[in-house]
Amino acid sequence: MENITLNRTLEHMAWANTQMFTVLAALPADALAYTSPGSEWSVGAITHHLVTAAENYAQRLHGEPRAEKRELPTTVADLAALAAAVKVADAKLLAGAQLPGDEIITWISYGGEEISVPRWVLVNQAVHHATEHRAQIAGALAANGNASLDLDALDVWTYNDAL
Repeated sequence: MENITLNRTLEHMAWANTQMFTVLAALPADALAYTSPGSEWSVGAITHHLVTAAENYAQRLHGEPRAEKRELPTTVADLAALAAAVKVADAKLLAGAQLPGDEIITWISYGGEEISVPRWVLVNQAVHHATEHRAQIAGALAANGNASLDLDALDVWTYNDAL
């Protein structure tokens, strides 16, 4: 049975990710180096992390191996590759969320530790993780005088209106 609430939540995440990449693609490449005060994570590093994590969450939902490592983005072409990768990951997350939510997913962490959680935890983490990092990217841009990533334009209200 289709769960419209869950589907719309994941569809909103994918839409917001696409909107963010559209904004980032229009910025000069040096904006990828922007950071927020007190943070060493640049816009490029956060964007890279958001996408890599989305890929890994999606692959865990389907029992697949981790995504291949890639370099941090430094060019518009690098951003385009990340945008394409997150579209694939977002679609896989939506598909993986259709499987039983109470099913236990197990994988080995980067540190070598076995982790086991119900599928719903991983799906929920994927959504909140992307939201958190879009906000960090907007903050790093704003800290450098660039307000082009308007989080209010990525919220669920705007997404609902877009439907």
